[in-house]
Amino acid sequence: MNGKVKDSEIIQQIRNGNQLAFRDLYDLYFEYAMRVATVVMNHRRADANDAVQETFLRVYQNLDRYDDSRPFKPWFYKILINECHRILKRDGKVISIEILESMKKNEHVSEHSNTFAEYDDLYSAIEHLEHHQRIPIILKYLNGFKEQEIAEIMDANLNTIKSRVFKGKQKLKHFLNRNKEVNDNGRS
Repeated sequence: MNGKVKDSEIIQQIRNGNQLAFRDLYDLYFEYAMRVATVVMNHRRADANDAVQETFLRVYQNLDRYDDSRPFKPWFYKILINECHRILKRDGKVISIEILESMKKNEHVSEHSNTFAEYDDLYSAIEHLEHHQRIPIILKYLNGFKEQEIAEIMDANLNTIKSRVFKGKQKLKHFLNRNKEVNDNGRS
């Protein structure tokens, strides 16, 4: 399918019974959805994959509920974030930074992580954010959502989202500057 086809056109094709159009939607959103879910799920790729697969299933099952007058992308990511939260609650898994770091050292590199290799420092910094700051940062800076859209996706107050983004940015800046200093001192 032509990469310039809009979400609304793909959705209309799906609604008209074109099963291949859903594959186009999947291909269009999978990579970024997987990356977002991986970060939200504390780098547990199996859980992230479950969240992404369940998201696509829910999108397919509920496409008739999607309001064509609104953008598709925020609706999709709201479902994705909800699925991530559902799995986190279901499993009761909260992983400390130390466990996360040891998992990353032993983890095999997936086909999707190579695509984003140039962002390793940024994603590492994002992983150090508290969960309530991590999601708005991911949605705003890595997926291009406006703060109002993030508030809708997360069912939160706009000012709360603005505050979380601001505080998250400050923490990211501090973490990245600290890592840069460490790396610069290590080269001396």
